[in-house]
Amino acid sequence: MSFNKIIIVGNLGRDPELRYTPQGVAVCNFSVATNEKKRDKSGEMHDVTTWFKVTLWRQNAENASKYLTKGSPVYVEGRLRVEEWTDRDGNNRHTLEVQATEMHFLGGGSRSEEYVRDEAEEPEFAGPASSRPAEGGPSRPAASDDDIPF
Repeated sequence: MSFNKIIIVGNLGRDPELRYTPQGVAVCNFSVATNEKKRDKSGEMHDVTTWFKVTLWRQNAENASKYLTKGSPVYVEGRLRVEEWTDRDGNNRHTLEVQATEMHFLGGGSRSEEYVRDEAEEPEFAGPASSRPAEGGPSRPAASDDDIPF
């Protein structure tokens, strides 16, 4: 058995680019930067930035294109892949690519509550109650004082 899952919390390095496959499936690409502080050999603290290329599909792709811009904080979950290539000068390079399956908008306003899961795993949007589609399932009864555990 094997498992490949990555969680990234960072900021967009560029505006999302939305396009559609010939079959009409939305796909969105953008880069995300994560930062951490590391101490070098001399003891000085330095910021170390790691860049990831992210690909989103279907509703996630459309939502990212609609609501995210360069600098936006975002939570992304998916599968990691390393692409190796040779640049113009003949140097071996690598790129970290994430095929995202989940995304959270982070930062100000009601966006921080929004949560989107890839349609392939769960086809419904689970955002703030005011923006969710009406569901025909049973409703939850209001909590009473007897339901509170303290």
